[in-house]
Amino acid sequence: MKFSILLRSLLFIFGLILFIDGCMLILQNKIHLGTVLPFLIGLFFLIYVCSYTKIQNFFKKNLKLRKFWRIAWIFFSIWFCSLMAFFIYLHQHTQSNNHVPSVDAIIVLGSGIIQGEPSPTLALRLDTAAQITKQQPQAWIIVSGGLDDGEVKTEADAMSTYLQARHQLNAAMILKEDQSTSTELNLKNSQKILTAHRLGLDSKIAIITSDFHTLRAAAIAKKQGYNNFVTVSAETPLATRYNAWLREYFAYLSGWLLNEY
Repeated sequence: MKFSILLRSLLFIFGLILFIDGCMLILQNKIHLGTVLPFLIGLFFLIYVCSYTKIQNFFKKNLKLRKFWRIAWIFFSIWFCSLMAFFIYLHQHTQSNNHVPSVDAIIVLGSGIIQGEPSPTLALRLDTAAQITKQQPQAWIIVSGGLDDGEVKTEADAMSTYLQARHQLNAAMILKEDQSTSTELNLKNSQKILTAHRLGLDSKIAIITSDFHTLRAAAIAKKQGYNNFVTVSAETPLATRYNAWLREYFAYLSGWLLNEY
């Protein structure tokens, strides 16, 4: 009995955290799987705990449904364990790179803009790129990202403006890939720009993205033939870190199913 009360208390606290987190991000118009799913799971936990007695009485009268209910909890537990394993794996394999070897080009992958300005996640990627560029001014910078829904300027344009205004980088060294809408296209379309500047897949390239995204970005780059690159991880804002990790969990699975790597 005490264990049941403790478990429900933990579910309530966990559900409340997920629900509030999802609400806050959705109200900021950040509507995607990484925000909607925690919101729904949190809402479910809150309803479950608050209606626990009614739910138990219902299943006492419907034994067949009770079996399906238990099976559903088993599948949810298995999925949750796989998610935690993925989070642990990400944490262990996404440490920031402090040393970047000399490179010919830097590709900064897009991550969305808000009212014409880079999102906090994208801004950190650009800040990381600027640090490298100031140490290696000879390297081209390819900013990659097309037009987001509801925006009037492309990610690439916003990224270029940010680098020039915030870090005073030379506009002549910033190359814009402004057609892509995914990581796969970011890297694929950037190849044309590399070729136009006498570089290729054998050139020394730094691919800059968020820490949680480096594993998938590297896998996609290898599949496309990049063979002399290094991934550089930018920190993810704490406010959206675990939502981004959750979204990446599904993106990693879908990328594998779609044969992106």
